[in-house]
Amino acid sequence: QLRLVESGGGLVQPGGSLTLSCATSGRPLEDFAVAWFRQAPGKEREGVACTRGHNDRTHYADSVKGRFTISRNDAESMAYLQMNNLKPEDTAIYYCAANLYYTDLDSSNYDYWGMGTQVTVSS
Repeated sequence: QLRLVESGGGLVQPGGSLTLSCATSGRPLEDFAVAWFRQAPGKEREGVACTRGHNDRTHYADSVKGRFTISRNDAESMAYLQMNNLKPEDTAIYYCAANLYYTDLDSSNYDYWGMGTQVTVSS
């Protein structure tokens, strides 16, 4: 089983930046596609970004393109989400997820999930 633990969330002002980390363990991260999802109050879970390291494939939600960057360091079993120019609508619980087969933003394709970290963007 692959285990994932997110960290790095917190309160940030609009226009600010924040980097989320996803620490993984149990299996080699290089075998997995990794994604970040988020869920805002009263809204459904939304795919934010995903990546598969071997082929350097990435996908981003339109709402975060140009502002967020997903990255990974498989040797250290870590994945990251760098968030710049944050907006109030980015406020959500952010989840790190992984699967062995897909590189997309469909949450139903992901088998392994962290517990989430809260990001709040407010003045």
